[in-house]
Amino acid sequence: MNRSAAPLQAESFEIHRHGDIVVLVPSPDVENMTDNTIEQAASLVLSPLKEDPPAGLIIDLGRVNYFGSMFITFLMRCHLLMHKHGHPGELVLAGVSDRVRELLRMTNLDTLWALYDSRAEALEALGSY
Repeated sequence: MNRSAAPLQAESFEIHRHGDIVVLVPSPDVENMTDNTIEQAASLVLSPLKEDPPAGLIIDLGRVNYFGSMFITFLMRCHLLMHKHGHPGELVLAGVSDRVRELLRMTNLDTLWALYDSRAEALEALGSY
């Protein structure tokens, strides 16, 4: 499997490919992005994933301490992208802070996505590490 991780910058996100698994790494900037900026970034980030859907998508939140409703909308768009066209791909979250875990618990989104302490743990769980 290709474990090279040459990042592709798209606004405040990095995209790394590990074989057929994609790791999306938002920067701490998402904590302060406006709704419009997150929407623009989401379009840039999701476009290549629509063209070449991965078998799994890890969103590494290790650099993010909190986020608002627009970022939750972004996560939902990623989730829908993974399940569109009957694609069996899985979306998981890695590096989730206690604050974000609490937000996910309050919104019941912790029941929708598996949460991992690290990117390596998530990659191993998805079979690509």
